[in-house]
Amino acid sequence: MTTPVTIVGAGLGGLTLARVLHVHGIASTVYEAEPSAQARTQGGQLDIHEHNGQRALEAARLTDEFHAIIHEGAEATRALDPHGTVLLDEADDGTGRRPEVLRGELRRILIESLPTGTVQWGKKVSAASPGRITFTDGSTVATNLLVGADGAWSKVRPLLSDVKPEYVGTVFVETYLYDVDARHPATAAAVGRGSMFALTPGQGSSRTGRRATSCIRTSN
Repeated sequence: MTTPVTIVGAGLGGLTLARVLHVHGIASTVYEAEPSAQARTQGGQLDIHEHNGQRALEAARLTDEFHAIIHEGAEATRALDPHGTVLLDEADDGTGRRPEVLRGELRRILIESLPTGTVQWGKKVSAASPGRITFTDGSTVATNLLVGADGAWSKVRPLLSDVKPEYVGTVFVETYLYDVDARHPATAAAVGRGSMFALTPGQGSSRTGRRATSCIRTSN
């Protein structure tokens, strides 16, 4: 089988490209290793800036859908010291230019904007060569244009560069609190409506946000 445009990876980058191509009447196929869109959670919130993310969504003609999933108030920022003293407290007054959305919701509107069958799930790439990709199930696809949107350990990138990811000594630990307003009201009050950064002894810091992922970063 030959497809004119093949995109490896159904993350936000690959899906946005597929949508923009579709808007301009260019068919593409996206191959994704995950078995379905619901196979795993997609992490916390993203701030979508005017100069890049919002322009991409405008090109994809999804501005209205984007506005419908914005987390109102989430641009608020609060910073605490190790004792819980508030060092910074900036409210979201609605004039910010980087509204927050849940990564999973953004992925959802992108998937729903594509024709049925555009994303082929459960297709993990094992090898890539110019004009062809091979999957772990033994099948292959020929293509006129191959785009790698498959993350840090991309199978496509080696066709262009021999650079490989390197560990830089930073670790992120993700945790979640559900129904935080009812079950953990003190935490909800400390975090506020947006993101909260807490300084910790040593070189680390932590970040948490309403309806977002909490990350504890440690530096070695």
